[in-house]
Amino acid sequence: MLTTGRKGSKVQTWEWEPTIMAQQPARPNIVLIMVESWDGRVLGCLGDPALKKVTPNIDRFAARGVLFKNHYTPQPVCCPARANMWSGQYTFNCKSWSNHKGLEPGTPILRDVLTREGGYILATRKKGGAKGRANDIGIGKHDYISGGHSQQNRITDWTCAANIQLPSYLQPAPRVKESDAQKFHVEDWIRCAKARNFLKKQAKRQKKGKGEPFFLYLSLTTPHPAFKTTRHWLSKVDQDAVSVPPKDPEPLHPVLEYQRISKAWAHGLDPASVKRTRAIYYAMVAETDGLIGEVLDEIEGLGLLETTHVIITADHGENNMEHDMFYKMNMYDSASRVPLIVAGPGTRQGVVVEDFVSLVDLYPTILDLAGIPKERATSRLDGESFLPLLKGTPGWSRDYAFSMYTGTAANTSMFMLRTGRWKYVAYPGFEPQLFDLAADPDEITNLAKGEPGVVKELDAKLRGVCDYERVHAEWQAWCKASFRAYRDKLKGRTIPLFEYGAKNPRATYEDVIANTYKGWTPAHAKQIEQWLDS
Repeated sequence: MLTTGRKGSKVQTWEWEPTIMAQQPARPNIVLIMVESWDGRVLGCLGDPALKKVTPNIDRFAARGVLFKNHYTPQPVCCPARANMWSGQYTFNCKSWSNHKGLEPGTPILRDVLTREGGYILATRKKGGAKGRANDIGIGKHDYISGGHSQQNRITDWTCAANIQLPSYLQPAPRVKESDAQKFHVEDWIRCAKARNFLKKQAKRQKKGKGEPFFLYLSLTTPHPAFKTTRHWLSKVDQDAVSVPPKDPEPLHPVLEYQRISKAWAHGLDPASVKRTRAIYYAMVAETDGLIGEVLDEIEGLGLLETTHVIITADHGENNMEHDMFYKMNMYDSASRVPLIVAGPGTRQGVVVEDFVSLVDLYPTILDLAGIPKERATSRLDGESFLPLLKGTPGWSRDYAFSMYTGTAANTSMFMLRTGRWKYVAYPGFEPQLFDLAADPDEITNLAKGEPGVVKELDAKLRGVCDYERVHAEWQAWCKASFRAYRDKLKGRTIPLFEYGAKNPRATYEDVIANTYKGWTPAHAKQIEQWLDS
């Protein structure tokens, strides 16, 4: 595969040979495959020796299109990132603060423009998702609407800045099932089967001359932890080549120290335990690759390649024991850098793009691919269409990626700017971080104190994107109001609590908060009151 950045490109030829020709629709079909918890560096075609056999289908797909090497999520957590994608707006505009607070039900999104302006048929059986839940878009996990997720998640989202330094998460031990079964994460295989059936119906319809295009959204939950796989998928990983990440210097940044305490990994940080966990995650990615491969094969076998744009991406990454952590919720590349590969008619082939792009750029790009004017968008868009990068034409202007985080497992908000060789992260109330990713791709050495000029320049550039101190204050006001309302509503009442080890059909507020923060005491209750009054 060849590489391109701002200085031009070379293109590797790929022969497209559909076996059945469907009738070409008036607009192109679009397939968007969203994966959960996929580190953008975990691709065999990027050269990691442990991954040579892990992503063969994705690697072949990348050879057909454009792989974006520096694609970042605008929020490294599930619901907010998906809300950013569907609204085309950063969190500070669409207010997708946390897993419990995404877009409000009924908020117009990209789906509405595609169905209204482009006549697109969705995989919800009726245009606009009219059958079933009104907010549905396609097949699989949606998770962009407010109101979901656990009691633990919403409470820690609201109260994280109270700085309660107690364990909050409960992750089961990594495991490998001694089985050669391929369909281990069964729900995702069912989702892919539904997607394949949808594609067959649409290809048959278009072959009959019915010209409406389709938009297939397929969302997969693998490789999201828990870390579990089968012997079959683990065999795809070169376990001897799995790396053990370097350790962070002490003292650890206080925000990341808080995150380690909150996530509470309890299954070993010694090299052997870390390698095993990392290998299992890679095996989960291998299963994801197998899932996606079935859909890609279906598209090709149905003769849809010449009329269909296919986009493969993820909502956020996975730390996978880098910096002694799992999950996401921080600005390290393992959590914030996610895959993006696009192929279809008119797209360059066999190209790797170095420019910085974001999940919020998908909305305007999909409008361009569909031939729908951006003026038809449901709201003002923060993203920029990367169609010029797909086609190799002038027009791309942004030289940075922006991300932010406001939620569980962090005792303040985070605001990140990635540009050139630098990554700058601002933490309101705490010292910033500055990493030189060209010299330090593992993000181990914080250069903020030694590079005051760079910090000043990047902080000004970041503030030009987002007034992060104002946004932090707005977020905190929302957190305090939301927590007060929740606590007041729960006082004198009980709720069923079956999560994070609890099995209580009649849980009080005191039960919920004690299950949320393991080791809760009256001193911590006082700490919450001090935060509310601050």
